[in-house]
Amino acid sequence: MSLGDEPGYPETGHTRTRLPDDPYGGASRRGGRSSSRSLVTVVGVVVLLIAAIAFANRGDGNDSSTSSTSSTTANGGGANGSQPKTSSTAATGTKPVETESGGIPTGFAHSAQGAQSAAANYAVTLGSTGMFNKDSRHRIVDGLYTSAAADKLQNAMDAAYSAAFLSKLGLDANGNAPKGGTFVSRTVPVGTTADQYSDSTAKVSVWYVGLIGMSGTSSTNPVTTTWKTWTFDLQWADGDWKISADTQKDGPAPVPGDDQAATSDEISKAVEQYGGFTYAR
Repeated sequence: MSLGDEPGYPETGHTRTRLPDDPYGGASRRGGRSSSRSLVTVVGVVVLLIAAIAFANRGDGNDSSTSSTSSTTANGGGANGSQPKTSSTAATGTKPVETESGGIPTGFAHSAQGAQSAAANYAVTLGSTGMFNKDSRHRIVDGLYTSAAADKLQNAMDAAYSAAFLSKLGLDANGNAPKGGTFVSRTVPVGTTADQYSDSTAKVSVWYVGLIGMSGTSSTNPVTTTWKTWTFDLQWADGDWKISADTQKDGPAPVPGDDQAATSDEISKAVEQYGGFTYAR
């Protein structure tokens, strides 16, 4: 992902699309859409720093992550339009974890299903607002990555999430939203697949939709959605799955629907009322 839509960054060639209605009361549609896309960029970019600290090099579509070839979370309808069997749409796999460390699910099963569950939950945590605060970000990275990977990431992430950069997103130096604003950053897994698996390592792809932006009457970054595939290289260490490396790629994205954009107040209330999930395969 590239920061090309931010002022001062090179143009990336992305098509900018006007929103049919300005959801947040008169803010510039073009500017809001552009800044929001750049905001989405940050979440994906920082996780790539373990490989190359390539903060400004995302968005050219040339990353080498393994794409999710099949969604294994649930099956769709039967052949020829027939109704699927109940078993094909029921939840599958191991029981969700019941333990947490610092709010992060831990103790995933030592199996391919456990690796998929871990990857889905790690995507949720790494896509959360906690990544925009230094203390919580350090705690998240130390908890999810191998020791070697975490050591390489911390300083690079601190540099990426600088006070100047957070200010461009409408946040203060500690990652807090202004009075009257609600900063939204959520990752919602749609499906997972184990591309590779052994007792010691696994490569898992998570197909997800992201929600990100600032909700508020004065916001120029309305909350928007983005579709990505996040691929994690996992290692079995200290009785749990840990991330050794990770990459992202765009899509696959469905055709946008005709849903009416919610108001700023509706988005803010939804964020407060609807909590996230612990995901299991």
